[in-house]
Amino acid sequence: MNSVKIRPILKKDNPHIAKVIRKVLVDFGVPKVGTAYADKVLDSLYEAYQKPRAVYFVIEKEGKIIGGAGVAQLDNYEGNICELQKMYFLEEARGLGLGTKMISICLEKAKDFRFDKCYLETMTYMEAAQKLYKKNDFEYLDGPLGNTGHYSCPVHMLKDL
Repeated sequence: MNSVKIRPILKKDNPHIAKVIRKVLVDFGVPKVGTAYADKVLDSLYEAYQKPRAVYFVIEKEGKIIGGAGVAQLDNYEGNICELQKMYFLEEARGLGLGTKMISICLEKAKDFRFDKCYLETMTYMEAAQKLYKKNDFEYLDGPLGNTGHYSCPVHMLKDL
């Protein structure tokens, strides 16, 4: 765990984090349409988070990107709600407490940005992720908020900040 570093994304990380996210999605059998896999910004995450009230972090282990997550204003939504976005870890990053640490870091930034709530979307069968979200006080919603374009993600959760 000592060799693991969580830091803000750099431009040079773009191809590496895109590869991580696509690998995790393929490993989990996630549809390539209507999920993060199809997001146009996936290959330019550094640039996508260069805006107010947005940040993306990567997890680096011995010079290799093994995961990431970020927060930003929820797309196509009028309220003061952010979204926990693109939180994906390679298998080697799982089970080390990094998910809890990453959520904590992202939610602290969301509070710094003065968001009222944090929203997320995930897949039904990503049970470990849902367990982690519930442990961090996210609650299930009956349907989506905003319009992220992730219509293939049937699970929607929200947390008060």
